[in-house]
Amino acid sequence: MKQIQPDLWQTETENPAPGLTTHAYLLTRDGGNVLFYNTGHRHEIDSMAELGGVAYQYLSHQDELGESLKQIRKQFGASLGGHANELAKFTPVCTPDILFDKREVHLGNVEVIPTPGHTPGSTCFLVESPQGKRYLFTGDTLYLGKDGTWQAGFISGYSDRDTLIESLKILRNFEPDIVLSSAFGGDPGFQEMSRTDWCGHVDRALENLHEL
Repeated sequence: MKQIQPDLWQTETENPAPGLTTHAYLLTRDGGNVLFYNTGHRHEIDSMAELGGVAYQYLSHQDELGESLKQIRKQFGASLGGHANELAKFTPVCTPDILFDKREVHLGNVEVIPTPGHTPGSTCFLVESPQGKRYLFTGDTLYLGKDGTWQAGFISGYSDRDTLIESLKILRNFEPDIVLSSAFGGDPGFQEMSRTDWCGHVDRALENLHEL
């Protein structure tokens, strides 16, 4: 685990499929730690125990499903969260305890933001950290590419472009200090930015998406 903020830790890079790299992120908090996304690294899961374990694990979409969800639940008693539109995908792997179906605040400072398009249940999360920064977890709705640009997570024949465009318009309205995607092309998979930077990134992603 690599500490990237006083209350935020990043797991080691994984390559679950050719050309795909991912991280998961552990948010440490007094009310129970939250793991965003998923990791298959056993040693990283063990490291989470030293940081207080995992009370909640929130997945941004179905592509993050894996057998490690069972291990995390068994080891820590973690409650798993995912979007209701993907329940059929979750259930054969690990039945969720928490279902998202609308925009709302969980755990006092974790805003759940449904952003369908990459997949039907794609969800982003905005955390108002007590440390004074806003963390935006974008899953694969918007991901950091190898060239340092943020790109829409559109896959022809898999994603819904028009729905994804509307979701990006929602994300544009936020003012994150740090944006962290699940999949990414370069390293480290997250980026600190200003409000102006963020709007520019989203606008460019929208332009590229409209051209597809």
